Amino acid sequence: MRQLFFLCVFFLILSGCSKSYEPEASAISIQSVKLPAKAEASSYDADPAKAPPPPKVKQEIEQKIIKEATLRFETDNLENTFNQVQKAVSNNKARIINDSEGKDYGTVFRNLIVKVPSQNFDRFISDVSKGVSYFEVKNISAEDVTEQYIDLTSRLKTKKKLEERYLEILKKANKVSEILEIEEQISAIREEIEAKEGQLKYLESRVSESTITIEFYKTIAEKEGVKISYGSKLWNAVKSGFYTLSDLLISLLSAWPFVILFVVFAYFIRRRLKRRKKE
Repeated sequence: MRQLFFLCVFFLILSGCSKSYEPEASAISIQSVKLPAKAEASSYDADPAKAPPPPKVKQEIEQKIIKEATLRFETDNLENTFNQVQKAVSNNKARIINDSEGKDYGTVFRNLIVKVPSQNFDRFISDVSKGVSYFEVKNISAEDVTEQYIDLTSRLKTKKKLEERYLEILKKANKVSEILEIEEQISAIREEIEAKEGQLKYLESRVSESTITIEFYKTIAEKEGVKISYGSKLWNAVKSGFYTLSDLLISLLSAWPFVILFVVFAYFIRRRLKRRKKE
């Protein structure tokens, strides 16, 4: 009986010891498991250098706008107004490309065509408008050519890529007929590229510089205009009649040889006719 008792106690001690080692084995198995994705993401938060680069933001295309303006107004002094325009031209880095002046029945006028950098467009018009009571014509327009600019740019890139491909094919060509055909295609593409580049430069020049037409005039007094008009007409009529008569006399004098020949020729014809009548 004692032996059976000791055997039971021995088995109970062994079973208790085996249970005490089970938590350590489970702890080792947990450490060997790989961390999930969330745990890996937290490591990027701890170290910003390991974080992936942010997505690129699409760059917005700058608007291409052609600005133009036409101004017409009356002034008391043409010279002072012209000096004011010249000052506005100098202050806004503009340039006068055309300057004309004239006179009609009731006014004396001056026309200017000015090229102004687009960024100074509004300031230039403000400088010119100082002292003007009202405008007979004030027309300001803005044309958006962004779509046209993008279209030309994309077409130009496409043509240049096509030219590069043909140049690569030309390097590999062996037959003379193939070389001539490829060179002909390259020449046609080059002409299209130059045409597109010309259109693009013209568009860029119109966008970068605005065109402003300025016309200012001074009214002539109506009474003074009537006196000058009728008096000058009468005097001009008298002078014109005198000049016409003198021109006629001079023309006759310059034609005296022909007059003498005509007289001599008429004399002989008349004499011959008289002889025939007598016969």
